[in-house]
Amino acid sequence: MLSCKSLLSQTKNKKRKKSRSKNKNKNSNTRVSKKHNLVSKKQNYEEEEEDCEERFNLKTSAAPSHTHGVQPLGNLYINPGSINSRNTGLGNLQTLTDELVLDILGLLGGTHLGVLATVSKSFYVFTNHEPLWRNLVLENLNAGFLYNGSWKSTYVAACYPSFDVSSVDVSGLRVRDFYSDYLFQSWLCANLEMKPEWLQRDNIIRRKGISVEDFVLNFEEPNKPVLLEGCLDNWVALQNWDRDYLLQLCGDVQFAVGPVDMKLQEYFRYADQVREERPLYLFDPKFAEKVPKLGSEYEVPVYFREDLFGVLGNERPDYRWIIMGPAGSGSSFHIDPNSTSAWNAVIRGSKKWILFPPDVVPPGVHPSPDGAEVACPVSIIEWFMNFYGATKNWEKKPIECICKAGEVIFVPNGWWHLVINLEESIAITQNYVSRRNLLNVLDFLKRPNANTLVSGTRDRVNLHDKFKNAIETSFPGTIDQLVQKAEEKKAQQKQSFWDSVTDSKVGAFKFSF
Repeated sequence: MLSCKSLLSQTKNKKRKKSRSKNKNKNSNTRVSKKHNLVSKKQNYEEEEEDCEERFNLKTSAAPSHTHGVQPLGNLYINPGSINSRNTGLGNLQTLTDELVLDILGLLGGTHLGVLATVSKSFYVFTNHEPLWRNLVLENLNAGFLYNGSWKSTYVAACYPSFDVSSVDVSGLRVRDFYSDYLFQSWLCANLEMKPEWLQRDNIIRRKGISVEDFVLNFEEPNKPVLLEGCLDNWVALQNWDRDYLLQLCGDVQFAVGPVDMKLQEYFRYADQVREERPLYLFDPKFAEKVPKLGSEYEVPVYFREDLFGVLGNERPDYRWIIMGPAGSGSSFHIDPNSTSAWNAVIRGSKKWILFPPDVVPPGVHPSPDGAEVACPVSIIEWFMNFYGATKNWEKKPIECICKAGEVIFVPNGWWHLVINLEESIAITQNYVSRRNLLNVLDFLKRPNANTLVSGTRDRVNLHDKFKNAIETSFPGTIDQLVQKAEEKKAQQKQSFWDSVTDSKVGAFKFSF
């Protein structure tokens, strides 16, 4: 439990004790009255504290917590006698922000970080910041690693095998009077459970057993998300894909996990031990080639079987992925590649989804003007803490849902979406191009900066011409028909607009927005 009132309550309790000692000679009626007020106030503080504890829960997993005693900077102001050891231990570097200090330390190797940790308590805290050691592991041990309770222990065990890391307490030392909002928030985001109010809103349309025609008419053509139930019932994967089965089936096959490749046994070991702000996500586009049986134990739901990128054969961009991750892992806000639509099927666990339409940029997200880059500087939990509440008052509220095992979500092209695993989860996702989306994809592929926008293929520049020629060969006249249909629809929309503002009976101009 995280009690956000406890320090204030302690301060107020001290003041109450002083007040009671000063007034002990007053008449009994006054004492009774004040005692009654104090009891009432105490009850109010306790209720506020209980309410706070109900809303802010910390994870209770067995994974170690690398806090080193860091406190939020606000605590320094209610402890006026304290001196921030963060500043005294940094010397002249204390004027730098925490982020800049860590950026500088990120230029050092493991040996130099270890030496610098002995200089002062402040440097000890900074040099033991787990993301520094995580970067060292991922940059230097990309051939694989065995996670060992912390990223620092993992690095030391791999680079100095003669050193017995089991004899070292991975949680480290606790430093008194160290105050830093940046470091504390990093720890908090790694340890905070999802608040109930972040999970309550569920405003997506749900459908079960609808026809393909209904799906196309009501969701794919208008480009609207929908959650589909019951369309995975015949999947072998839904019955078989648990840890034991996958470990036996995949053996020593390595899968893409961020910038490294790992065996499933290694990844599950990591997932069981880790507690960090941005857990690594297993996200492999070649899983069916590596383990063909995985590809045969699921089938594309009937609503998504028209995939025109298939005309490119082996030259098509990456389009399907197996996804695994512990609770807290996921993807921050992004738009799916190459202007494709997508479907995501949950096989184990559950996922929280938040989606914004193409014309609404999520708060805290900063895309570049050409769309080539998207800056989302905060982690998923930090986004919920700092930005989620504001969306409740937006006119265009996001679409939200929790997608559970056996359910599929349709993500239309151009929609921003964030996904976080609420528990250990396994899923399959595929991106596809249908006739409803073909023109959008072709327009995207021929943009002037296609060499930076297009993803999942080596031949980014020529993909448009290859795809268009293959479509015209396989489906003659299709592109021309779709262009004509789009022009007719555009003309109809213009006509309906002028009809809405013109009163034909009196010939007068009328506003009816």
